[in-house]
Amino acid sequence: MYYTVQQTAENLEIELGYLMHLIQTKQVKTVEVDGEVLLNSAQFDFFLKQRERLLEEYQKYLDEPIPEDIDIKDED
Repeated sequence: MYYTVQQTAENLEIELGYLMHLIQTKQVKTVEVDGEVLLNSAQFDFFLKQRERLLEEYQKYLDEPIPEDIDIKDED
């Protein structure tokens, strides 16, 4: 499915300026139809999967309880 630049930025939850930078540096493929720039949403599938995996790992890390302090006695 093809989306406009604005719709793609909203779907990916990234800033419009960053997406425009990716387009200008040719890091994402675009199609121009009737003067409107469109992006294929399938090219962002890997990005979305990776971001979801990293968010799950981060949430798991945050949910992990802080361990009790080990009572270390100095022998000096």
